[in-house]
Amino acid sequence: MTSARGHGVGGCGTDRGRRRRRLVPLAAVALLAVAGAACGRANAEGRSHLTVEVTIHHSTFAPPAFTFDKGTTVTFVIRNTDPIEHEFIVGDQAVQYYIEHTEHPTHDGSVPGQISVPPGATRETTYTFTDVTQRPSDMGFACHLPGHFKYGMHGPITVTA
Repeated sequence: MTSARGHGVGGCGTDRGRRRRRLVPLAAVALLAVAGAACGRANAEGRSHLTVEVTIHHSTFAPPAFTFDKGTTVTFVIRNTDPIEHEFIVGDQAVQYYIEHTEHPTHDGSVPGQISVPPGATRETTYTFTDVTQRPSDMGFACHLPGHFKYGMHGPITVTA
């Protein structure tokens, strides 16, 4: 079989061979991007908006921690693979304490960084990180349904200058 140019399929001089050579570096960049996201480190690199995927599985968050640059707006896409409802609440110590210690309704996404995620569902919430953190406990994310926080459904968010 030959290509439209009359070259053999898959040879170095063919269009297909040139496309492969171009795709290999692109695949490597994509793989590095996925590996970086898995570590929970995100950097706006001149951009002001990132999208980060979070998975809830067996009442744990993956990734378990995040680092963002100050001023970055992040859209968290949270996928709940559990058969029970969870929350994803982003906020400082005061927000986390308040939600953990008060009765509160489900979070419909109207408050930035606060969303309820039904079983098997995917939901989004967006939050802008405006303050640099000094300690790991300054900013975090958590699920505050009864017993979930104590079970360990929380993690730190570091915000750098």
